[in-house]
Amino acid sequence: MYAQEFSKLWQKISKDLRTYMETELAPTLTEGQLNVLEYLLAHEQVKPSDLIEYVSTTPAAVTTLLDRMEKNELIARERDEADRRIVWIRLTAKGREEGMRGSRIRQQFLEQVLNRISAHNQQLLIYLLGKISKQ
Repeated sequence: MYAQEFSKLWQKISKDLRTYMETELAPTLTEGQLNVLEYLLAHEQVKPSDLIEYVSTTPAAVTTLLDRMEKNELIARERDEADRRIVWIRLTAKGREEGMRGSRIRQQFLEQVLNRISAHNQQLLIYLLGKISKQ
């Protein structure tokens, strides 16, 4: 009964967020790159394979994404000392800065959207979204 209305609203919010993020992150960052940077902000180092599920993509796409990020000095790739087959991905200072900037940009958008409703309704919305996201 409400699925179609929910779908339209979800698509609108998602599109607005994507458009805002693309505009505000440009020209130094994409939203896909921001997702990787945020993951790296939470982890000291990761292997490229750790990112596949997190960014919901293929190994080839992760490699391409990391190539661009390395070229833009957002990340550094380092071979493991003990096992040269393993490559570790680490944030650079620029990557850390850009990741934090991107997180602030997303936070600002979400606060603007949520501030259209009362604090009580924000809490209720988050609660209800939590209920449906756990299915």
